[in-house]
Amino acid sequence: MLVVMDVGNTNTVIGVYQGDHLLSHWRIRTEKEVTIDELGILLNNLFQSQGLTLAEGADLIISCVVPPMLNTLEGFALRYLKVRPLVVGPGIKTGMPIHYDNPKEVGADRIVNAVAAYDRVQGSVIVVDFGTATTFDVISRQGEYLGGAIAPGVMISCEALFMKASKLPRVEIFAKPRSIIAKDTISSMNAGIIYGYVGLVDGIVSRMKAALGDNPKVIATGGLACLIASETQSIDWVDDYLTLKGLKIIYERNRLRREERERG
Repeated sequence: MLVVMDVGNTNTVIGVYQGDHLLSHWRIRTEKEVTIDELGILLNNLFQSQGLTLAEGADLIISCVVPPMLNTLEGFALRYLKVRPLVVGPGIKTGMPIHYDNPKEVGADRIVNAVAAYDRVQGSVIVVDFGTATTFDVISRQGEYLGGAIAPGVMISCEALFMKASKLPRVEIFAKPRSIIAKDTISSMNAGIIYGYVGLVDGIVSRMKAALGDNPKVIATGGLACLIASETQSIDWVDDYLTLKGLKIIYERNRLRREERERG
């Protein structure tokens, strides 16, 4: 059994693989102050809810963009799984050259997404991840990570609007606006947020394609991917499990390298 865990600033996504089969997955809030035992109890409950057992010896790979949580995550793995987790970062074999001025600056989740997207497309591809930030990552036809762009996430922009415009109500972004020409305040905010991000995505992707001089596929992932992607002209498809797939691919590549070293 392989447990894959992507720890983001807002949410943590967890998946469980048996071979190539994704047995179950969960999206939970990232709690930066969680303790080792609280994390153990939470994961035990999640596993039991799906008829699974969080057993000693299960392998674990983690991508994390919240550095203070790494000690807790590693402590959880050692106490509850009796294994040392594989953490995506410098020194990990990804199989993807990173063409960035300082490769250590690239978020682990961005590299994981890039690996999964290239594995699926086997050609040039752009990944749009609707997380705490909205990130755009470009992978060349040869499988090289070329860089990308970072924009404020949808919810960050919403929070800024609610905080700075005192007369505007807090709204939930959960459905396609009925019209771009809205007739009430809440609908106006919904239309502005959704179609604003649609324009942002289409604008950045079109500029990236022009700079790349290619016609890459465009894959979206993240919590609001389906809502935004359905209105864009640039996104080819949504893959909710892209990060989980990328973690599994990277785990397998490092497992094979470890086995080769042991045989050698």
